[in-house]
Amino acid sequence: MATPKIPLQIIVKTICFLFILLWVYAATSKLLMYDEFQIQLSKSPFVSKYSSQLVWIIPLTEYVLAGLFLFQKYILNAFYLSLSMMALFTLYILFVLNFSESIPCSCGGIIGQLSWNEHLFFNVAFILLAFLGIVFLKRQKHIQS
Repeated sequence: MATPKIPLQIIVKTICFLFILLWVYAATSKLLMYDEFQIQLSKSPFVSKYSSQLVWIIPLTEYVLAGLFLFQKYILNAFYLSLSMMALFTLYILFVLNFSESIPCSCGGIIGQLSWNEHLFFNVAFILLAFLGIVFLKRQKHIQS
């Protein structure tokens, strides 16, 4: 029996929408609370030296990632980049939790209200979503060819 095409498309589009929502929300909340974001980055272990650059690079990267999901030919790249970005954020959290005395959170909005365990769970969930997006998108392309 052939795998239906529509459910894969719906799943991929839903995951794309979730990432667009995540990246736009995260970038916008950081920029709306720019001063607080900059202060938190300057206090962050391992990256404080680069805080003046990261305060712009991180939201810009998040907006670019959201934009990539809008173009069919870049969706696979967007999933890989989102997977990488979420993995980096997760590794950073793990390093901070295990090797730092200071644990500032430079996330904005609702995400900044999460506990560290909730934050890790949230990140792992999006890592899994990116992985599923990659697998389902490749499967969808394979079915279509």
